[in-house]
Amino acid sequence: MKLFMLFILLITTMDAIDLKKYDAQIQKLSDEEKYVIINKGTQAPYTGKYTEEKTNGVYVCKLCGNPLYKSSDKFDSHCGWPSFDDAIDGAVKRVRDADGRRVEIVCAKCGAHLGHVFEGEGFTPKNTRHCVNSISLKLEPKPHAKDTNLSYAYFAGGCFWGVEYYLQKLDGVKEVISGFMGGHVKNPSYYEVVRSDTGHLETVEVIYDKNKISYEKIAKTFFEIHDPTQTNGQGPDIGKQYLSAVFVNNEKERDTIKKLISQLEQNGFRVATKILDKSDFYEADEGHQDYYDKKGAKPYCHGYVKRF
Repeated sequence: MKLFMLFILLITTMDAIDLKKYDAQIQKLSDEEKYVIINKGTQAPYTGKYTEEKTNGVYVCKLCGNPLYKSSDKFDSHCGWPSFDDAIDGAVKRVRDADGRRVEIVCAKCGAHLGHVFEGEGFTPKNTRHCVNSISLKLEPKPHAKDTNLSYAYFAGGCFWGVEYYLQKLDGVKEVISGFMGGHVKNPSYYEVVRSDTGHLETVEVIYDKNKISYEKIAKTFFEIHDPTQTNGQGPDIGKQYLSAVFVNNEKERDTIKKLISQLEQNGFRVATKILDKSDFYEADEGHQDYYDKKGAKPYCHGYVKRF
């Protein structure tokens, strides 16, 4: 009986996803991502990154990158999962669920499991709710025309969990995303960065309103929440991926960082922080986002120290 059920699960999975075609992408998924996206599991309610996300943009499939939902179709249903009352035309396929009662939704391009769709609940005029697992999605931010004040900054200061924890608490910072930058491998997984020499640093992308907080203020805080003098990592985290660096978008940002480093050196600090040009930023998987907030803990190798 167990072998029969395993066979059914395998056939169902293969029918939903062309495993050979997406093998490289599947190998980079975490166990939790595979459980939901490949094996049609369900993420626990209120644990997903995008449940209450309000950033403007397009939600794409975590597995194949296919655009699925617009943020303008997202609404708060208080159900514990991201909810959308519409999908991008042709992007989402409906399939009768194995339980015979619900309707499953999958990515129309690769078959990745997204969640379920419900109708007749009356949440919005469209009377439809796509209940989607955050872990199946990736948000590609696209500021509204009226949101031209949103800017992006990139900092590497050891384990990205701690840097994210402190920077996202700044007034004017809209979101902080943990990921990787500076390497030579496209779309690296966390384990590739940790176990092999991909050249990436654990980096955070800071999305902020420049009318509420300046780049200099964020950068100054960055230099005070990690040790910019450590040359081999950060705290007990030793390795190339944990080095201190600022990835700058332009010469104005470069000049700002140089000024702050000069001030630190005048205060007696031998700064090891590198100034590098911004390159492709790769978002880490869901399990690495908002790590300390989810755990209800505080960083073990980051803390605020006044240096200016």
